Amino acid sequence: MADNSAGDSGAGDDTQAIVFDLAPDCTLEDVEGGANYHAVVNGVVDYGVFVDISDTVSGLVHESNLETTHSVGDRLVVSLDEIKPNGDISFTVPSLSNYQTEIVEHEPTIDSIASLVSGSDTTIQGAVVQIKQTGGPTLFHIADNTGILICAAFEDAGVRAYPEVSLEDIVRVSGTVSTHDGMRQLEADSIDILTGDAEADVKADREESIAARAEPADLEPLIEWDAFEPIYEDLRAVATLLRRTVLEGRPIRVRHHADGDGMCASIPVQFALENFIASVHEDADAPLHLFKRLPSKAPFYEMEDVTRDLNFALEGQARHGQKLPFLLMLDNGSTEEDVPAYENLAHYDIPIAVIDHHHPDPEAVEPLLDAHVNPYLYGEDYRITTGMMCVELARLIDPAITEDLQHVPAVAGLSDRSKAEAMQRYLDLAQDAGYNETDLHNISEALDYAAHWLRYSEGKALVNDVLDVNCDDPDRHNELISFLSTRAEKDVARQLRAVDPHVEHERLDSDSHLYRIDLDDFAHRFTYPAPGKTTGNLHDTKVKETGEPVITIGYGPDFAVLRSDGVRLDIPQMVTELNNELPGAGVSGGGHLVVGSIKFVKGRRKAVIDALVEKMAQAELDEALSTTALIDD
Repeated sequence: MADNSAGDSGAGDDTQAIVFDLAPDCTLEDVEGGANYHAVVNGVVDYGVFVDISDTVSGLVHESNLETTHSVGDRLVVSLDEIKPNGDISFTVPSLSNYQTEIVEHEPTIDSIASLVSGSDTTIQGAVVQIKQTGGPTLFHIADNTGILICAAFEDAGVRAYPEVSLEDIVRVSGTVSTHDGMRQLEADSIDILTGDAEADVKADREESIAARAEPADLEPLIEWDAFEPIYEDLRAVATLLRRTVLEGRPIRVRHHADGDGMCASIPVQFALENFIASVHEDADAPLHLFKRLPSKAPFYEMEDVTRDLNFALEGQARHGQKLPFLLMLDNGSTEEDVPAYENLAHYDIPIAVIDHHHPDPEAVEPLLDAHVNPYLYGEDYRITTGMMCVELARLIDPAITEDLQHVPAVAGLSDRSKAEAMQRYLDLAQDAGYNETDLHNISEALDYAAHWLRYSEGKALVNDVLDVNCDDPDRHNELISFLSTRAEKDVARQLRAVDPHVEHERLDSDSHLYRIDLDDFAHRFTYPAPGKTTGNLHDTKVKETGEPVITIGYGPDFAVLRSDGVRLDIPQMVTELNNELPGAGVSGGGHLVVGSIKFVKGRRKAVIDALVEKMAQAELDEALSTTALIDD
């Protein structure tokens, strides 16, 4: 930009000499030999005068080049003669009768976060992804194309520095790189908000970089499985979405079903995402602050859970300057029962993705979701478990963990007793990784047992050790599996001994067996196994005893758990019909075609159970169907 001010001759033209007027923050990077500069005298000595052409660029005009005397503060035009090896600069005074002035703004060298070296002075630029006020400095988390770095700016103890800077602003930060708690940190001398073309250029460059870095690895699934191919493509899209979320500095919150398959789904994804977060952020605590996993209290997203999640997110936004999180639902989240919770989140900037294998209500949930992966959407069913899908998702996020996960799809399948055509291939894969089928069954039982006692806590270290994912002590894993699976077996046997004398049996018109048990009256309560697990174990016992189609109902005051083997029970459809046929019963719930759970009002229990039995008596026998899932409370 030129102001076209000239010397004594007035307005400038293309034939006039150019004299540069440097912005105060210009450095040696902005000057060149032989060029003319506006200068201010800052000192007078016997052998000449010292002049400043910017706040940081100064030099000497030797007396031999001066025609007149000067005092401090005088302005003159100088020509840069030489920059000596020791850094000293010498100027001459050109003879200019006519010139034009051009303003020079400082354009510092922009360093990448990944290249920074402790002790060096630097300038970075990027997006503000978090602002945290401490009792001392204000911590700005700045994201460029190579990482995310904390920039500490101090105004006064506990006082917000640069209050004009907000989340998502594009800024340029200059300062000195230091080491704090073993991590690089930039001690900021200045933070400037970029606008106009400079802002647009950084945003465009950043978007291009994020798009490239968010692309998942080019991997093939662990096994060949035609039914899985269309699902795998959608999992790649979710992996891209999650990697982008990390690169943008947004937290991730995972909710999952509190059972074996839910754990097999969520633990690999947690492992992968925490690794990726650590690779992007300089802050070693970033995985802890930016990822949270919690089991859900029900096979759908309850208002209690979403209210807690939303409160946690808003507190994090207020206290830590975080963006609102991305919500990832695993092994639940596909049904109409999830809609009220999603509608609650719709008031806020909280994206939602669902990976589930329960029978979905896509028309109800998909308008509220950013991604939805479910085998039913591809003409498949629940036998493709969420754990199987999420192992592939985790590998797409972080391929380096593949070797740690080869046994997990088999554990997920056994946890849900999947009869998918690929189960044997998963078992073979686990065998190659050193886990025989007995090992996998024991891991599954131990995982379910641990999940029961954890209730709705994360239990990360314990669950990792049980599942043998990101576990640093194989001996501890083996000891835990032996202890927990043995305890689970004993507790199940104890429960079955208690309920067996009270099981009611009848033969339905379809020639299938129906077994009923009042769990409220005849099962041990508030202990392992829970009602869903108790019903499942009783059901498995009766299937083995009869070798014929079996339906089992375990019920309490206001709930029923349903299992079938060789009988096609469309449980979601039954729930819809019961609501229409029994006004005031308050029936809700769902599940798969052969396994599910429902709730109802206590006073209508008999009517609901009787209506269920009538529908079950009319259900079609299907030898291809087998029990494939466990339902918790």
